[in-house]
Amino acid sequence: MTRFSTDEKIQAVMRYQKGSDSLKAIAKSIGIHHTVFLNWIRQYEHHGDEAFKKGYTSYPVQFKLDVLNYMNEFGTSVRETAAVFNIASHSTILSWQRSLELHGMDALQPKKKGRSPMKKESNKQKNQTLVEGSVEALHAEVERLRMENAYFKKVECLSSKQGKITKQDKAQVVYELRNEFSVKALLQLADIPRSTYYYAVKTFGMPDRDTELKDIIQAIYEEHEGRYGYRRIRDELVNRGYRVNHKKVQRLMKVLGLKCLVRMKKYRSYKGTVGKIAPNILERNFYAEKPNEKWVTDITEFKLFGEKLYLSPMLDLYNGEIITYTIGSRPVYSLVSTMLDQACSRLTDEDKPLIHSDQGWHYQMKQYRHALKECGIKQSMSRKGNCYDNAVIENFFGIMKSEFLYLKEFESIAHFKKELSKYIDYYNNKRIKAKLKGMSPVQYRIHAQQVA
Repeated sequence: MTRFSTDEKIQAVMRYQKGSDSLKAIAKSIGIHHTVFLNWIRQYEHHGDEAFKKGYTSYPVQFKLDVLNYMNEFGTSVRETAAVFNIASHSTILSWQRSLELHGMDALQPKKKGRSPMKKESNKQKNQTLVEGSVEALHAEVERLRMENAYFKKVECLSSKQGKITKQDKAQVVYELRNEFSVKALLQLADIPRSTYYYAVKTFGMPDRDTELKDIIQAIYEEHEGRYGYRRIRDELVNRGYRVNHKKVQRLMKVLGLKCLVRMKKYRSYKGTVGKIAPNILERNFYAEKPNEKWVTDITEFKLFGEKLYLSPMLDLYNGEIITYTIGSRPVYSLVSTMLDQACSRLTDEDKPLIHSDQGWHYQMKQYRHALKECGIKQSMSRKGNCYDNAVIENFFGIMKSEFLYLKEFESIAHFKKELSKYIDYYNNKRIKAKLKGMSPVQYRIHAQQVA
């Protein structure tokens, strides 16, 4: 941009005041924008010939505050304010305004020119200097305590409302206190990086593009009582028509403070009595082409209120559905026989399933083998002490205990049985699985029947 002397600026302003040419015409003739020329005119109106004399290049803090207060009090524009205070460029005032909003009073301090000394005084030396100054040290200590009190009061208010404090919340508190205390000291107290604070300040007031997605993730998480991790929540979002990357779901869950409550369980081998009742026909081939082709069963134990309960379910390997189950206070044979009768009632004349179990004494009894023969069912048994031969039902027990037993509080045995019934229904009809293409066991079975 062309530099103009004081006389050239005055001559241009005088041409405008004579009325011979318009403001834009004069500005165009001398090669400047008309808004710059308008600022010259206003400066000349307020300060006359003194307007264009070279003034300060470094303004004191109080002068900067006076300029900003004047603009706020009288509602003048930035250009008008620059003319009133004879500031050459209105952008200077904009810079002051922005610095005060983002960084507080410290940002208005004039910067020292030249290179800073190579060796800076350490914080320890500064503290020692303050101790020696006593009055200054006392004042600094009071300010520090006042800052900590103000900061933690705001943080405590936020935590009582939403429970967890994020870095964005800390940045918000620092931003609110920036005019009262040093931003640097506040950031050190909040223990957040400067870059995090400045990024948060830039995004203040901007709408959150993921608000709707966060609400849906929160709803899914609560609907399934914390049993879903980010992968299964991603699958549920896909089912609801939201195409979202699993990494984004994981990130948003972290922001929301959501974490899967389920603990992974390891298999524990049970070494029972060696039996020669039935061979291992299944041989870990857990794939089934249709419903009621391959079933697996076992018994698991619960300890509640000083009592023991035993659960005996039947699981279909086609879709992982729990076909039926029985529960009792003693592991008697009727626990298995009743469960078997209920399962067989689902069979048609065409169904000839294979039932696989471990070598438990229930499954070695003549009554049990006779009941299987009556229903046209083949029997298969695991090898001794090898739980992996019946891994699917063992896996179900681990999931059920993690998602149900360890997460719920029960009032009585009756309440436990009622909640167990609800969980089995949830497991069959609502709980989605990745290997079932994001569907629940019942949904998968119905979908397959409809396609066929």
